[in-house]
Amino acid sequence: MNPFPRCFALMSVFAALFGGVGGYAQSAGDYAITHAKIFTLAGPPLEDGTVVIHGGKIAAVGAALEISAGVQVIDAKGLQVYPGLFDAVTQMGLREVGSVPATVDTTEVGSFNADLLAATAVLPSSAHLPVTRAAGITQVIAAPASGGLDSDGAGSQIAGQASALHMAGWTVDEMLLRRSAAMVVIWPSVETHSFDFSTFSVKEKPFTEAKKEYDKQVDQLAAYFEQARHYAQVLQAASGASFARDVKLDALAPVIRGELPLLVFADTAREIRDSAEFCEKQKVKMILAGGTEAWKMKDLLRSREIPVILRPTLGAPPEDDSPYDRMMTQPEELRAAGVKVVFASFDNSFSRRLGQQAANAVAHGLPHDEALKGVTLYPAQIFGLDAQLGTVETGKTANLIVTNGDPLDVTTEVRYLFIKGQLTSTDNKQKALYEKYLNRPKPAR
Repeated sequence: MNPFPRCFALMSVFAALFGGVGGYAQSAGDYAITHAKIFTLAGPPLEDGTVVIHGGKIAAVGAALEISAGVQVIDAKGLQVYPGLFDAVTQMGLREVGSVPATVDTTEVGSFNADLLAATAVLPSSAHLPVTRAAGITQVIAAPASGGLDSDGAGSQIAGQASALHMAGWTVDEMLLRRSAAMVVIWPSVETHSFDFSTFSVKEKPFTEAKKEYDKQVDQLAAYFEQARHYAQVLQAASGASFARDVKLDALAPVIRGELPLLVFADTAREIRDSAEFCEKQKVKMILAGGTEAWKMKDLLRSREIPVILRPTLGAPPEDDSPYDRMMTQPEELRAAGVKVVFASFDNSFSRRLGQQAANAVAHGLPHDEALKGVTLYPAQIFGLDAQLGTVETGKTANLIVTNGDPLDVTTEVRYLFIKGQLTSTDNKQKALYEKYLNRPKPAR
């Protein structure tokens, strides 16, 4: 990952071709959304409520509120208001066209890249942003080396810092919600086979050899954290004296102090157990990302209060003999065990299906309110952003959606979208193409 988006000009060309250039259309001012059913997620729904927006924040929420002169009124009778959806792991702004390397800036060479910051590589004019926010997603976590349908992952162990972003803005600074939201760690795995592209065949490796390599990587990670801890102590003792600084170790200092969580990508039971033990030993806060076999470690996750950001529920079963609906039933199994469950796309292209992924879990036992909180309130909580986002309450940032139904329902339409209190356009390339071919002239007979 470079300090600036790689081949920015070329990426802008792609964005222009796919409808992303121009930032976003919006109108500023004060608003009152009236006669709506408001799902605050901080209490019971308000059947006929009003939300007043002023200065980018929610100024008031309630029934029969007095509306000042000059406020733009949106009559939402028959519509519903929700907090904007929060996709907790994406590559938003970091990956444009997966098959064109010049438009991809998700990874960097080297094993330890703690100093890299996702926000510095984000493309605000990405064509993925408009279609994603049209689905009601108002904020995301852009995470380096996060994997997904259109990604090959990365070889880094410490991939860099994930950034929290609003889904609108002409510049990265306008989009920033939190520049550094978590430190991304790609936990090593025991690889007993690999694909040889030179022969297009799978190479097998003895388990003992693969386990030895795995242990070596874990030991390297532990040694690096100890080095960072010692560096922080020496830096503090230097007290302003001349000192050779190391930007990579500097970047780990907030993690060591417990101020910044580790977003650990791990899937198998072994990886989850070992990463949890590592974080316990290092005394750092852990957020588990991926968690394909998290259900096997549910007691450990509950006891250590480790939240889980799950991969899409429509994913394939982890093993050949796993139930076909394993990924769909896991969220309720974890919730019932006392584990906080969050849903994420781990992607760009299908981030817009975030609500549907949560709905699949509802169909397999997860309470609806828990699924809704898993894409709104809980992501805000685990990244320490719940004072600003996640519920419809006075004083919070007005990232809101006004819909004609349940946002977890794939058929629901977002009628109005507010980001930072500004009415934001839902226009996008897909909508433009739909309207273009819908109005195609019929050929003469």
